[in-house]
Amino acid sequence: GLHPTRQLVGVYGMGPDLLSMEPRPLCAVLLPFPLTEKYDVSRTEEEEIKPQGQDVQSSVCFMKQTISNACGAAGLTHAIANNEDKMRFEPGSTSKKSLEAPVSMSPEEPARRLESEGATRATRETSAHEGRPEAPNTDEKADLPFIAFVHVDGPPCELDGRKPFPMNRAGAGGEGAIEVCEKFMERGPDGLRFSAMALSAA
Repeated sequence: GLHPTRQLVGVYGMGPDLLSMEPRPLCAVLLPFPLTEKYDVSRTEEEEIKPQGQDVQSSVCFMKQTISNACGAAGLTHAIANNEDKMRFEPGSTSKKSLEAPVSMSPEEPARRLESEGATRATRETSAHEGRPEAPNTDEKADLPFIAFVHVDGPPCELDGRKPFPMNRAGAGGEGAIEVCEKFMERGPDGLRFSAMALSAA
């Protein structure tokens, strides 16, 4: 449902030379991240944030992931929803209708809305079977969730629908989301498993 002025592109590498090849602007970065013991560090961060709170812009759109094995769709939804001002949608776009949830909603409400509409599940299952390997069972446990990194009126935020809230990743500097991706990769066991994508200008 997106107008072809935006596209998903592979990130060739995190170095300055390779990043210079990416179309601008980079609206968001999607990182499939392997679940490891090192990743559990972020769980500790969450426990510290709960009582202390954190500075996250109220305009950040965050939703819980309630459909199993749909972390890629959830990550892309986070990327698009937090860049609606830069997007153009085709007439009658299902994506546009699904994203019309107010920012004031709780993280669970837009997720329930998407699930009840059924369009997201149907689109995901259709896409997964068209010219692709067999889609994973929705009950199968995934060990490679997609995490979205976006800029919304402030520092980069990590959006992972499996978590209870967005995470402020301030202090990354430079390309912001790219710098955060690099730090996440340091937690992984094998850099070859990483393949970031960016939502950018076409």
